[in-house]
Amino acid sequence: QVQLVESGGGLVQAGGSLRLSCKASGRVLGFSAMAWYRQAPGKQRELVAGIYSGGDTKYADSVKGRFTISRDRAGNAVYLQMDSLKPEDTAVYYCMGSSGANYWGQGTQVTVSS
Repeated sequence: QVQLVESGGGLVQAGGSLRLSCKASGRVLGFSAMAWYRQAPGKQRELVAGIYSGGDTKYADSVKGRFTISRDRAGNAVYLQMDSLKPEDTAVYYCMGSSGANYWGQGTQVTVSS
């Protein structure tokens, strides 16, 4: 069984930074793609950033230039460096790993105060 565990969320003032981590455990052979999603209260879950086996990355327009996604060589961990945070970045952030099936973490809360 594969488990993804996020960490690094918290409360930060606008303009501050946080670094989210997500590490896989269990029967992991490396994900072909990993991503961060977020869900704010009353809104749908949305893709924040994704990184693929060839190293390509994709970002939501709202975070381009502020967030950076990276992963370890084994493809079992993914990170999200979040800079210049805004109150509208407040949400629960989830990591996702894709290897045939999609696996999700339990989420970590990020709160940005104005």
